Amino acid sequence: MEKKIKKEDRRVRYTKQIIKESFLELLKKSSFAKITVTQLCRLAEINRGTFYLHYYDMDDVLDDVLNDMLSNTSSVMDHVFSKECQHANCSYPFCDKIHSNDMFRPLLLDDTISARIIDKMADHKEHYITWLMSHSILTFEEAEAVFYFQMNGCLTINKLMIRNHCTDWKKIQKTIDAFIRAGLESFLIHDQRNEI
Repeated sequence: MEKKIKKEDRRVRYTKQIIKESFLELLKKSSFAKITVTQLCRLAEINRGTFYLHYYDMDDVLDDVLNDMLSNTSSVMDHVFSKECQHANCSYPFCDKIHSNDMFRPLLLDDTISARIIDKMADHKEHYITWLMSHSILTFEEAEAVFYFQMNGCLTINKLMIRNHCTDWKKIQKTIDAFIRAGLESFLIHDQRNEI
Protein backbone atom coordinates (compact mmCIF):
# COMPACT_ATOMS: atom_id res chain seq x y z
CA MET A 1 0.00 0.00 0.00
CA GLU A 2 2.79 2.43 0.95
CA LYS A 3 4.57 1.74 -2.36
CA LYS A 4 1.41 2.59 -4.29
CA ILE A 5 1.05 5.93 -2.47
CA LYS A 6 4.68 6.83 -3.25
CA LYS A 7 4.16 6.02 -6.94
CA GLU A 8 1.04 8.17 -7.04
CA ASP A 9 2.92 11.01 -5.36
CA ARG A 10 5.69 10.72 -7.93
CA ARG A 11 3.15 10.79 -10.76
CA VAL A 12 1.42 13.81 -9.26
CA ARG A 13 4.74 15.64 -8.93
CA TYR A 14 5.69 14.71 -12.49
CA THR A 15 2.36 15.89 -13.91
CA LYS A 16 2.49 19.16 -12.00
CA GLN A 17 6.06 19.71 -13.19
CA ILE A 18 5.03 19.14 -16.82
CA ILE A 19 2.15 21.62 -16.39
CA LYS A 20 4.46 24.26 -14.87
CA GLU A 21 7.11 23.77 -17.55
CA SER A 22 4.48 24.07 -20.27
CA PHE A 23 3.13 27.22 -18.63
CA LEU A 24 6.60 28.80 -18.61
CA GLU A 25 7.13 27.78 -22.23
CA LEU A 26 3.85 29.46 -23.26
CA LEU A 27 4.81 32.56 -21.31
CA LYS A 28 7.83 33.04 -23.59
CA LYS A 29 5.45 33.65 -26.50
CA SER A 30 2.36 35.13 -24.91
CA SER A 31 1.29 37.30 -21.99
CA PHE A 32 -0.15 35.63 -18.91
CA ALA A 33 -3.60 37.08 -19.62
CA LYS A 34 -3.71 35.35 -23.02
CA ILE A 35 -2.63 31.86 -21.94
CA THR A 36 -5.51 29.40 -21.81
CA VAL A 37 -5.96 26.03 -20.15
CA THR A 38 -6.56 24.55 -23.61
CA GLN A 39 -3.20 25.81 -24.91
CA LEU A 40 -1.42 24.55 -21.82
CA CYS A 41 -3.03 21.11 -22.01
CA ARG A 42 -2.15 20.81 -25.68
CA LEU A 43 1.51 21.66 -25.02
CA ALA A 44 1.72 19.46 -21.90
CA GLU A 45 -0.03 16.64 -23.78
CA ILE A 46 -2.62 16.15 -21.05
CA ASN A 47 -6.39 16.43 -21.05
CA ARG A 48 -8.35 19.15 -19.28
CA GLY A 49 -9.52 16.70 -16.63
CA THR A 50 -5.91 16.00 -15.67
CA PHE A 51 -5.22 19.72 -15.48
CA TYR A 52 -8.21 20.34 -13.20
CA LEU A 53 -7.25 17.39 -11.05
CA HIS A 54 -4.09 19.32 -10.07
CA TYR A 55 -4.99 23.01 -10.48
CA TYR A 56 -8.09 25.18 -10.24
CA ASP A 57 -7.11 27.58 -13.01
CA MET A 58 -4.17 29.41 -14.59
CA ASP A 59 -3.80 31.64 -11.52
CA ASP A 60 -3.28 28.52 -9.43
CA VAL A 61 -0.52 27.35 -11.80
CA LEU A 62 1.11 30.78 -11.63
CA ASP A 63 0.96 30.71 -7.84
CA ASP A 64 2.70 27.33 -7.77
CA VAL A 65 5.40 28.52 -10.21
CA LEU A 66 6.01 31.66 -8.12
CA ASN A 67 6.32 29.53 -4.99
CA ASP A 68 8.98 27.47 -6.78
CA MET A 69 10.80 30.59 -7.91
CA LEU A 70 10.81 32.22 -4.48
CA SER A 71 11.57 29.08 -2.47
CA ASN A 72 14.87 28.95 -0.60
CA THR A 73 15.52 32.67 -0.84
CA SER A 74 17.36 34.46 1.91
CA SER A 75 15.83 37.45 3.62
CA VAL A 76 16.95 40.89 2.55
CA MET A 77 18.54 41.59 5.92
CA ASP A 78 20.37 38.27 5.99
CA HIS A 79 21.80 39.05 2.59
CA VAL A 80 22.60 42.75 2.81
CA PHE A 81 24.22 42.63 6.23
CA SER A 82 25.91 39.23 5.98
CA LYS A 83 29.66 39.63 6.53
CA GLU A 84 30.35 37.06 3.81
CA CYS A 85 28.21 38.92 1.28
CA GLN A 86 29.84 42.27 1.98
CA HIS A 87 33.22 40.96 0.88
CA ALA A 88 32.30 38.39 -1.76
CA ASN A 89 30.27 38.15 -4.90
CA CYS A 90 27.16 37.02 -3.09
CA SER A 91 23.66 37.65 -4.36
CA TYR A 92 20.15 36.80 -3.30
CA PRO A 93 19.20 33.25 -4.21
CA PHE A 94 16.18 34.83 -5.96
CA CYS A 95 18.43 36.87 -8.24
CA ASP A 96 20.69 33.90 -8.85
CA LYS A 97 17.70 31.80 -9.88
CA ILE A 98 16.64 34.44 -12.38
CA HIS A 99 20.09 35.02 -13.86
CA SER A 100 21.29 31.43 -13.95
CA ASN A 101 18.08 29.81 -15.11
CA ASP A 102 16.26 30.97 -18.24
CA MET A 103 13.14 29.12 -17.11
CA PHE A 104 11.95 31.85 -14.70
CA ARG A 105 12.89 34.90 -16.79
CA PRO A 106 9.58 35.23 -18.66
CA LEU A 107 7.86 35.74 -15.29
CA LEU A 108 9.68 39.03 -14.74
CA LEU A 109 8.92 40.39 -18.18
CA ASP A 110 5.13 40.09 -17.82
CA ASP A 111 3.67 43.15 -16.05
CA THR A 112 0.76 41.24 -14.53
CA ILE A 113 3.09 38.65 -13.08
CA SER A 114 5.57 41.27 -11.83
CA ALA A 115 2.86 42.69 -9.59
CA ARG A 116 2.11 39.18 -8.31
CA ILE A 117 5.81 38.63 -7.54
CA ILE A 118 5.82 41.73 -5.34
CA ASP A 119 2.66 40.46 -3.61
CA LYS A 120 4.35 37.09 -2.98
CA MET A 121 7.46 38.77 -1.61
CA ALA A 122 5.23 40.89 0.63
CA ASP A 123 3.99 37.70 2.26
CA HIS A 124 7.40 37.64 3.96
CA LYS A 125 7.77 41.33 4.73
CA GLU A 126 7.03 40.97 8.45
CA HIS A 127 10.55 39.75 9.26
CA TYR A 128 12.11 42.61 7.30
CA ILE A 129 9.90 45.31 8.82
CA THR A 130 10.22 43.95 12.36
CA TRP A 131 14.01 43.74 12.06
CA LEU A 132 14.28 47.23 10.58
CA MET A 133 12.03 48.80 13.21
CA SER A 134 13.87 47.09 16.07
CA HIS A 135 17.25 48.32 14.79
CA SER A 136 16.26 51.85 13.79
CA ILE A 137 14.00 54.76 14.62
CA LEU A 138 11.73 54.08 11.64
CA THR A 139 7.99 53.73 12.12
CA PHE A 140 6.06 50.78 10.72
CA GLU A 141 4.89 52.85 7.74
CA GLU A 142 8.42 54.03 6.99
CA ALA A 143 9.91 50.54 7.27
CA GLU A 144 7.14 49.15 5.06
CA ALA A 145 7.77 51.89 2.48
CA VAL A 146 11.50 51.02 2.47
CA PHE A 147 10.59 47.34 1.94
CA TYR A 148 8.36 48.07 -1.07
CA PHE A 149 10.84 50.57 -2.50
CA GLN A 150 13.62 48.01 -2.29
CA MET A 151 11.59 45.08 -3.67
CA ASN A 152 10.21 47.08 -6.60
CA GLY A 153 13.67 48.45 -7.34
CA CYS A 154 15.26 45.00 -7.30
CA LEU A 155 12.53 43.61 -9.53
CA THR A 156 12.95 46.49 -11.99
CA ILE A 157 16.73 46.03 -12.08
CA ASN A 158 16.29 42.31 -12.78
CA LYS A 159 13.91 43.14 -15.66
CA LEU A 160 16.37 45.68 -17.06
CA MET A 161 19.27 43.25 -16.86
CA ILE A 162 17.28 40.56 -18.66
CA ARG A 163 16.03 42.92 -21.38
CA ASN A 164 19.53 44.32 -21.91
CA HIS A 165 21.15 40.87 -21.85
CA CYS A 166 23.50 42.00 -19.07
CA THR A 167 26.70 39.97 -19.01
CA ASP A 168 28.04 41.22 -15.68
CA TRP A 169 25.19 40.68 -13.24
CA LYS A 170 27.54 40.11 -10.27
CA LYS A 171 29.06 43.59 -10.67
CA ILE A 172 25.61 45.21 -10.88
CA GLN A 173 24.44 43.18 -7.86
CA LYS A 174 27.46 44.24 -5.82
CA THR A 175 26.80 47.91 -6.65
CA ILE A 176 23.12 47.64 -5.72
CA ASP A 177 23.96 45.79 -2.49
CA ALA A 178 26.39 48.55 -1.48
CA PHE A 179 23.74 51.18 -2.23
CA ILE A 180 21.07 49.36 -0.20
CA ARG A 181 23.46 48.70 2.69
CA ALA A 182 24.57 52.36 2.84
CA GLY A 183 20.97 53.56 2.76
CA LEU A 184 19.85 51.21 5.50
CA GLU A 185 22.94 51.94 7.61
CA SER A 186 21.92 55.60 7.79
CA PHE A 187 18.79 54.62 9.73
CA LEU A 188 20.25 52.00 12.02
CA ILE A 189 20.93 52.58 15.69
CA HIS A 190 24.45 51.50 16.59
CA ASP A 191 25.47 50.73 20.13
CA GLN A 192 27.27 47.94 21.98
CA ARG A 193 24.08 45.85 22.21
CA ASN A 194 23.14 45.86 18.54
CA GLU A 195 26.02 44.52 16.49
CA ILE A 196 25.15 43.53 12.93
